[in-house]
Amino acid sequence: MASRTITLNINGEERNVMVRNADTLLYTLRGKLGLSGSKPGCLNGDCGACTVNVDGWPMKSCLMLAVEAEGKKVMTIEGLRNAPIQQAFVKEFAFQCGYCTPGFIMNCHALLEQHPNADDKTIKEWLESNICRCTSYIEIEKAVKSVLRGHSGGS
Repeated sequence: MASRTITLNINGEERNVMVRNADTLLYTLRGKLGLSGSKPGCLNGDCGACTVNVDGWPMKSCLMLAVEAEGKKVMTIEGLRNAPIQQAFVKEFAFQCGYCTPGFIMNCHALLEQHPNADDKTIKEWLESNICRCTSYIEIEKAVKSVLRGHSGGS
């Protein structure tokens, strides 16, 4: 299969990368760009471990081709740099093993940006797109709500 060079805007930086048309964004981020924060889980869009933000919206990078990301702004967990939701996850103990955490954080970051006055129903709906097998979702909901209240964690 033929390869070509594309330019991706990753975490605010233009990056040239050689991809095949069939390469997923997840594969490209991890294997070609060394950004391993997005995790391969189910590889079919069910678990959300690979979630990144594309133009401010959560996207499961295992379902998006790298060529589809050209001309868009992609934010990975490596690009967040101490966002309030990251602090809240720590303060609310919203993780255990941590494998799903980057995907959850990226999803919650987009939720907070897209719905700064999110109600309980909206929060629950957004959290349904990610799966955690280690902890309950209560701590994750508390982390989101603490940022909505402007506290960056702590109840």
